[in-house]
Amino acid sequence: MENITLENNSAPEANNLSLKFKRYKTLVITVVVVVIFIIVALFFMRGLFVAATINGSPISRLSVIQELEKRGGKQALESLIDKKLIETELSRQNVTVTQEEIDEEMKKIETEIASQGETLDQALAMQGMTKEELMEQITIQKRLEKLLADKVVITDAEVDAYLKDSTTTSTKDVSAEDFREQISDQLKQQKFQQEAQKWMSDLTANAKIEYYVNY
Repeated sequence: MENITLENNSAPEANNLSLKFKRYKTLVITVVVVVIFIIVALFFMRGLFVAATINGSPISRLSVIQELEKRGGKQALESLIDKKLIETELSRQNVTVTQEEIDEEMKKIETEIASQGETLDQALAMQGMTKEELMEQITIQKRLEKLLADKVVITDAEVDAYLKDSTTTSTKDVSAEDFREQISDQLKQQKFQQEAQKWMSDLTANAKIEYYVNY
């Protein structure tokens, strides 16, 4: 009877040991797989952390960012703040533009650049911009133009006053009507810039802006 009791007790213990070993083995395999995955991910994503290496010594992207912040951090931050304020206010007032309006403005820009013997891609490369960034700027400007449309109307009297005080004259290949339209567009753009700056100043003055870094 004692031998039978010993045999019945040892069987569960053996099963428990076997189960623990299987669990431990599975855990080890899982850890190894995870470590390999992390190593592979770090290799292919090393550009997220390391900007360059010199004879094997790394230069981190963080150090590059810190250097850039020293040189232009304040300007970049203020630009982002202005952009956020503008987009938030335009959305609040439900001012929108269509894709057709953006595409039309893009075509105008491409035509103007082409008349100077360049392509849009070349001009953007010189400015360090992408098409997406240009379209974003166009979108904001077109929305602002709609918002301030009633404040940037140019009258015939204003065009007459400009022509009277200015030495600018039309060329032979431009009709008097087209010349007046060009002057009107020019005055309209100047007034838009003035109104946009005033609108932005008022917007910033009424905004609650808290800074957590000092440049």
